[in-house]
Amino acid sequence: MISNQIPENFNRKFDVVSCFLEHDGKVLMLHRQDQKPQGNTWDMPAGKVHDNESVNEALSREVEEELGIKINPENFEYSRKFYVKYPEYHYIYHVLTLKIDKMPEIKLNLEENKGFTWLKPEEALKLNLIEDEDTVLKVCYGVK
Repeated sequence: MISNQIPENFNRKFDVVSCFLEHDGKVLMLHRQDQKPQGNTWDMPAGKVHDNESVNEALSREVEEELGIKINPENFEYSRKFYVKYPEYHYIYHVLTLKIDKMPEIKLNLEENKGFTWLKPEEALKLNLIEDEDTVLKVCYGVK
């Protein structure tokens, strides 16, 4: 379950950070490797925030690990946070954005993802998305 409001009995175990990399009206979507949790689904660059890391620092690290792109943590714009409550654990999901003028050269980490594509947010909704990613797209971009 994903929510804009803190759900009842919410017991945060960790934080996750994610990013909509935007170029020319499209967002970058990653195709997860089959062996990953919720494998063979699509999502955006994301990962857990480590101890002593800011949300922006964690995202900069994750983007470099997953895509081979170095981004100054200060360049990300904080968008919003969601509260995610699964039976096994609860976490805060931070969503940031980064608008880029020039298409970057992506060096995909094949241990994590098997492909990528740039799509308009409404097109991304047609993908087999990781759980709750449809809600994030709808809320952040106002698409239906």
